[in-house]
Amino acid sequence: MSVLLPKKMHRRAALRGLLGGGAVSVALPYLDCVLNESGTALAATGQALPVRFGTWYWGMGHTPGHSVVEKRQTTKGIEFIEECASLQRHKDNVNFFGMFGMPLDGRANYTHFSGWVANRTGVAPTRGGEVPAPTLDLLIADVIGNDTRFKTLDVTAVGIARENYSARNTDSRGAAEVSPVGLYARLFGPEFVDPNKAGFKPDPKVMVEKSALSGIMEESQAYMKTVGAADKARLDEYFTSIRQIENQLALQLQAPAPNDACLVPSRAEDPPEDRLAKVREMPHVVSTHKVLAKLLAMAVACNQTKVFNMVFTDNFANVRREGETYTHHLLTHTETIDTKLGYQPLTFWFNKAAMDGWADYLDVFTGVKEGSGTLLDNCMIFASSETNYAKLHTIDGVPTFLAGKAGGRVKTGYYVQGGGDPITRVGFTAMRVMGVPIEKWGQKSLQTSKIISDILA
Repeated sequence: MSVLLPKKMHRRAALRGLLGGGAVSVALPYLDCVLNESGTALAATGQALPVRFGTWYWGMGHTPGHSVVEKRQTTKGIEFIEECASLQRHKDNVNFFGMFGMPLDGRANYTHFSGWVANRTGVAPTRGGEVPAPTLDLLIADVIGNDTRFKTLDVTAVGIARENYSARNTDSRGAAEVSPVGLYARLFGPEFVDPNKAGFKPDPKVMVEKSALSGIMEESQAYMKTVGAADKARLDEYFTSIRQIENQLALQLQAPAPNDACLVPSRAEDPPEDRLAKVREMPHVVSTHKVLAKLLAMAVACNQTKVFNMVFTDNFANVRREGETYTHHLLTHTETIDTKLGYQPLTFWFNKAAMDGWADYLDVFTGVKEGSGTLLDNCMIFASSETNYAKLHTIDGVPTFLAGKAGGRVKTGYYVQGGGDPITRVGFTAMRVMGVPIEKWGQKSLQTSKIISDILA
């Protein structure tokens, strides 16, 4: 009697093929065949599944009294209301940090700027536009991001590449990817060069229309024969997800509908006016964000990166309702407070859309199975804004979340009451959880060496 021994599977496989004259590569997620029986570590080495770090940013903060119920002490259980109602389904996946301070030590509050810089670098800027220290995502990337194809991936749903809240310093604030088609091309056209054509790059339009999956058809069919039923189902779901994304991207290659609501100064190098107008309308931002989120989650699940940054709306919130002239930012200054509601109705609409976007983002990461849990279970995502109440430009109490269990290192579902402590305690805790070897972080009154132990597992 002969015994068939299962073929040993590589812990990280990628399927490669040709498409439109260029090479494409489709990385694969962690399958059951490479994990131990409990689905918590790699079978071959016993190494735990990697823990990843991400950030998510939105502009203009919260509507006080209508987003999260404030509590007098740190406790299990977050009460999301009105503006954050969609986050109720993720109340056990996140921690919320309230009543933390942001002391500037006499430095000016450069509106819609000082808040995010101090929160992400631990240092208050001395002038507008200054980023005086590296942001926390890059400090984490220096520790965990050196063994993946992309040390970091930075994307934005609002169409403004320069509004990326990741930087080494003032002069090294990198541009974010604004196009889902562009991000798709980066992920599936891995810098292969045709030797017969100098500087060849895959055409994203061709890639989307023909599908990267068609370039690996034979290899994927052969690979499916080597895995078990559960992994076959997982791969089928994964490949279906890629094709669904490609179908969505194909729509973005079409000309947008005319829009007369927003006039953009025309220059020879600018995109068409109707294209720019649509990019910054909230329905387009939401749809772009959803596609980018799926692509980012795919890149993370397939170990293309361990550090990723998403911008939903920029710090000056240059977004509009469809057909409206005023941006979210302008409305925070000019809109009258409704005496019955107790807030600015249109501004509130934008704030709620942002929190709906945050919930959608978490849906994507919880929807990806990984080992015995979800992709979010093996991530820590730092989400924050630059202000608390945009109408008054307040920076104490800037809303900040940590989502995900970081591979079991963190407990979730807590409202953490800061008691006026510097908001940098959140970033410091995140960095320590992610293995950054620091004993303190920040400068002057923002400096801290206190981990938030309430959320540590």
